[in-house]
Formats: sequence, structure tokens, C-alpha cells
Amino acid sequence: MFRRREPVPFAFLAEADRFRSNVTPPPSEHSSAGQIAGRWLLGLTVVAALVGSLVIGMPALSLDHSAETGQSQASQGH
Repeated sequence: MFRRREPVPFAFLAEADRFRSNVTPPPSEHSSAGQIAGRWLLGLTVVAALVGSLVIGMPALSLDHSAETGQSQASQGH
């Protein structure tokens, strides 16, 4: 719609898709057995912590019907 008449100082960015670098990235390093074992151990620790917190937290999340019936029986006795 609007066309600039002055040259754009960053015109080379428009030509960036045509540019090819002759620098190759370094090859990826293979993980050692210790690194793989460490990742597995870390993953197992996180999963065990989540399962443990769920097991410990389940009694707090469950409805305690025995306390309600105990109070109602005590109140009926008086």
C-alpha cells in the first residue's frame, strides 16, 4: 500500500532465505551409560515422589464418614 522510496538499511534480511552457510554444526555427542542411567534415576525419582504424595494425600482427600456417624450417635444419646 505505502511504498518507501528510500533504501531500507536492512535489505539483506529479505535475502536471508537465499544465503547458505558453509559452516557445518558439530556432530551431536552420544550420551554415556552413566548419563542415561542418571536420567532414568531422575525420572523414577520424580514418578516415585508423585505417587508417594498421592498415596499420602489420599486419606486427606477421602470423606470421613465414621467421624460424622460418631458425632451423631453421641448427640442422640443425650
